[in-house]
Amino acid sequence: MTSETPISVDVVSDVMCPWCYIGKRRLESALAQIPDVNVAVRWHPYQLDATLPKEGKDRQAYLTDKFGVERAKSFYETIRQAGLEEGIQFAFDDIKLSPNTLDCHRLILWSRADDLQDEVVERLFEVFFLEGGDLTKSETLVQVADDAGMQSDLVEQLLETDSDLEKTIQQIARAQELGVTGVPCFIIDGRFAIAGAEKSETLAAAIRHAEETRTNEPEAAEG
Repeated sequence: MTSETPISVDVVSDVMCPWCYIGKRRLESALAQIPDVNVAVRWHPYQLDATLPKEGKDRQAYLTDKFGVERAKSFYETIRQAGLEEGIQFAFDDIKLSPNTLDCHRLILWSRADDLQDEVVERLFEVFFLEGGDLTKSETLVQVADDAGMQSDLVEQLLETDSDLEKTIQQIARAQELGVTGVPCFIIDGRFAIAGAEKSETLAAAIRHAEETRTNEPEAAEG
């Protein structure tokens, strides 16, 4: 492994998780703090609630069932404040449906081939959390693909099939097998895991540590 090999940051996340959006912003801030470190970010799927139907569930009913009315208000006010600190103006009141995010994760998977994962993930977060968009609708995902620069006509065709559905489910199961129980989870250089939307300074320090410990490993003896 050469010094030119980038430090991998594998982000396990779910599109319907507001802390994952906050975590993305904090990761971006972390990378800005260490511009000399070569980093490759990859996004991996997770589902906070795989029991949600494909057509989604009324968001207020979902939150009430999951948290209770008062607890949900307190929980999301904390998130709203954390978002503002990162420049995110969550529009929770505009969200009508809590979606099953499997198709979103298929779209993110397909975007890797075009090196557009970051753009697709960002746009999915924007559509859901800032615009109150319906991520259960294929036309929403096709528009996200188009906005990000993907071949939206191909995405439209793929969404009508089960292409990579089983692969996505297996990737989620794999994350769980590795011990991921909540998101976001940042796996750095395949060696260090940071669970939760930690502060940017913490992420930057962990990435720097991964680079330094990898660089300082003795080279294998020849012969």
